Amino acid sequence: MAGVQTAVCLREQGWRDGIVLVGDEPHPPYDRPPLSKAVLLGTAGEDADVRFDVDFDALDVDLRLGVRAQGLRPGDHEVVTDKGGLRYGRLVVATGAYPVALPGTAGLPGVHLLRTLDDAAALRPVLDAHKDVVVVGAGWIGAEFATAARQAGCEVTVVEAADRPLSGALPATITGHMRAWYADAGVRLLTGTPVAEVEPGAVVLADGTRLPAAAVVVGIGARPATGWLAGSGVGLGPDGAVLADDRLRTTASDVYAVGDCASFPSARYGERLLIHHWDNAVQGPRTAAANVLGGDEAYDPVPYFWSEQFGRFVQYAGHHTGADTMLLRGDPASPSWSVCWLRGGALAALLAVDRPRDLAQARKLVARAAVLDPALAADPAVQLKSAALR
Repeated sequence: MAGVQTAVCLREQGWRDGIVLVGDEPHPPYDRPPLSKAVLLGTAGEDADVRFDVDFDALDVDLRLGVRAQGLRPGDHEVVTDKGGLRYGRLVVATGAYPVALPGTAGLPGVHLLRTLDDAAALRPVLDAHKDVVVVGAGWIGAEFATAARQAGCEVTVVEAADRPLSGALPATITGHMRAWYADAGVRLLTGTPVAEVEPGAVVLADGTRLPAAAVVVGIGARPATGWLAGSGVGLGPDGAVLADDRLRTTASDVYAVGDCASFPSARYGERLLIHHWDNAVQGPRTAAANVLGGDEAYDPVPYFWSEQFGRFVQYAGHHTGADTMLLRGDPASPSWSVCWLRGGALAALLAVDRPRDLAQARKLVARAAVLDPALAADPAVQLKSAALR
């Protein structure tokens, strides 16, 4: 998404010179969110249904598929690829992220990651055959895959090393209620149970429990795909992300970075953010394209993402930390509810479960740093925008 959107935005904003779009996959560019949903269940049809509706010929974009970037020589303005060197005047790095593998499982049959169209295609037969599946990781991807697998009729066990699902994203007071989602869907959730070993047909946990598994799906996180930039002079953070500035420029002249592979400093939140979500891959390219064309636009979006799991539509806007004040809007045991996080009285973030109006209003309130009346904000019968004091 980030690479394609950058090419489209460059043309829309008036770039008249050549554009070369390089991708290491053999498939025409496609949308990733359906991979954990419609593609797995077969409701997306052929891969053409997830391709971007972009006419690259009409845009005069030179699309080069199956070409892998291997290095960068900023001094020569050249990208080194497995098909030879590519010279550039301006370079936008949009290499995304790669899924983290479970240690010791490389090359093991029946162990799957879920990031690419080929990954989803490899998992389709597992779902079609209604096999027993073990999912390692109770994060967003783990929950979405478990949802699809149960819909397909598989027996599903989700194993999480932490003591609760989404432990790195949400507080225990919230995720505790999400446990019931798994049980209600017929999914077995085991927390506080690290995986010790994966063997053919089974997953062995640290406590000795042996789980039968015709397939193992690993969803334990992602890392920026930036290893090819080692030694290039492009600054990388401890997390491997390209250290872009607030204009999405890197430390190398004429090199920009967008999407999952790059972090940026947020004036709104006073910290550097690395956002692995679709919306960031849509918004960042608009700013990068403007600045490639000589503009001076800052990038500081209100982060946003969504997840469909266990019959619920979960949305999140903003960014919160443990130091922010949390307010519940409704009962988390009910079908629909929201959570607000306030920082200095202003709305910093909101999580909505089947309350899309709350989310739509929250994005605008966060964008203007609106201060909320806590009592009104905590009342689910009151529209969130009506709780704004200024």
